[in-house]
Amino acid sequence: MSLILNIDTATEIAQVSIARDGVVLKDAVNKDAKEHAAFVQPAIKSIMAIAGISLAEIDAIAVMAGPGSYTGLRVGMASAKGLCYALNKPLLAINTLESMAMAAVLADDPGKKKLLCPMIDARRSEVFTAIYDQSLNILLQPEALILDENSYATLLNENPIVFFGSGSDKWKTLCKHPNAEFQCVNIDSAAMAGLAFKKYSAGDRHFSDPAYLEPLYIKEFYSK
Repeated sequence: MSLILNIDTATEIAQVSIARDGVVLKDAVNKDAKEHAAFVQPAIKSIMAIAGISLAEIDAIAVMAGPGSYTGLRVGMASAKGLCYALNKPLLAINTLESMAMAAVLADDPGKKKLLCPMIDARRSEVFTAIYDQSLNILLQPEALILDENSYATLLNENPIVFFGSGSDKWKTLCKHPNAEFQCVNIDSAAMAGLAFKKYSAGDRHFSDPAYLEPLYIKEFYSK
């Protein structure tokens, strides 16, 4: 048995949830990216009260570690680390792109042989992206990719690929390959909760040290 608090402020939609053995008991969602910082702590207090669970009862805290919004990642990471220190609980780092791929698997028929390509808008013609199979094995490591007409050409020639996420619209205007499929995949709490439970169940070698865990930015932040 495990109770895991999940915190995700990596993208334009923030979510917090409490899950038992990977099954969400209660969650809260915020769709205003500018309000993520103000949303997190009251949302945690609310879902815990509704679920009738105290913070002392949870077994671990999971945080969406990136890639994603630089500000959003810092908000979620600070909240998760603070709770881990205060409660002396393990910290689990979840990759945003993997969670998106998990959401696609949950939303679609897992028996299909399509590859999964989550895409997060990184402005201009760039996206944060990776490619997974239906078992979430990584075929293309997470990266910041500047899109052009030949992106993913080799993999598309060999496999049907489902593209989704906030960065997929800009790719849709460039890609005319018949093996490319575009879907709307909603990132829900169930995907992160499932990945967090899997990581927690695998043991402490998958726990992160709050003192050293940093957001996965993939590329450096430039203010100019």
